[in-house]
Amino acid sequence: MTKYGKKILEIVETSRNHLTADQVFDALRKIYPQVALATVYNNLNRLVEQDLIRKVSVEGMADRYDRVARHDHLVCKGCGKLLDVELEDLTGRLEEQLGISLLSYDLKLLYLCEECQRRRRKEQHGEG
Repeated sequence: MTKYGKKILEIVETSRNHLTADQVFDALRKIYPQVALATVYNNLNRLVEQDLIRKVSVEGMADRYDRVARHDHLVCKGCGKLLDVELEDLTGRLEEQLGISLLSYDLKLLYLCEECQRRRRKEQHGEG
């Protein structure tokens, strides 16, 4: 693994903010000012392929990168805010129900965060 790959892995694993490639790039440039954005994308893709990090895709939003430790996500349908949520591991129950072995699953629970709910209420009441 390259020095960039190691540092990108560290940045993603220590962040709880579900960073975009641009945010990883900004963090990496603080250490390696000469790094190119393409290098960041190449390393992120390689780390995802090696199952060292995971890519979280939400429709209409930039892909974000996260640690691989088993957890699920709450996704605000309004603003795209992404939060970790620790739920029971459903792998065994899903495998039993489906009759197949699963490598993994990615559960995204959609909701409206408090901010988006407030904004929606204001718009419905003609205050927006």
